[in-house]
Amino acid sequence: MSPLSRTSTFSPANMIPWLLNLATRMLARSLNMPEPLVHNTGVFVFAHVQAVETSVGRTLCPIRLLRQLRYLLQSRRRRPARRPRYLSTHPRKGELP
Repeated sequence: MSPLSRTSTFSPANMIPWLLNLATRMLARSLNMPEPLVHNTGVFVFAHVQAVETSVGRTLCPIRLLRQLRYLLQSRRRRPARRPRYLSTHPRKGELP
């Protein structure tokens, strides 16, 4: 067996699952928890973080913010300025004149 054929087994793509398994096992031992629980907790946390990032990304989308700004500016131009209540000439229902 030549040394060249053996080096292909240590490629980074083959090492990643092994390193993740080792990290999970070490974390589970340090926390004194079963490995499946540590793994499932990690998946659960990842899913929640992903959901929050997606919702924030949708809310802060530049195109959506630009549309909202245009709508607000157009609606201000269309509506005449409202008079304050204290300048109203007619009493409202239930108010004394």
